[in-house]
Amino acid sequence: MYVIAEINGQQFKIEEGKRLFVQHIQNVEAGATVEFDKVLLVDNNGAVTVGVPTVEGAKVVCEVKSPLVKGDKVLVFHKKRRKGYKKLRGHRQQFTELTIKQVIA
Repeated sequence: MYVIAEINGQQFKIEEGKRLFVQHIQNVEAGATVEFDKVLLVDNNGAVTVGVPTVEGAKVVCEVKSPLVKGDKVLVFHKKRRKGYKKLRGHRQQFTELTIKQVIA
């Protein structure tokens, strides 16, 4: 059984016991339990239920493993040729690591 749920504006395929990296969630601590109720689709061994816009009574229960995980560094380089203009900036996206405890559908 799996579900498609929306977490912080992004859609994820979720199964029990899986590890998930989502956009940083403010004001959560490690070990806390978080629930998401925006479930868009439920697949229960071939029986597919599509929500209009969400599935009634379905939710995902997660445990926060790490409230702040930094992603890989992305380098952003700007240059204008023949002008002597160069600029190099780096960025590391912040994520929250979740473990899926239970899928209620």
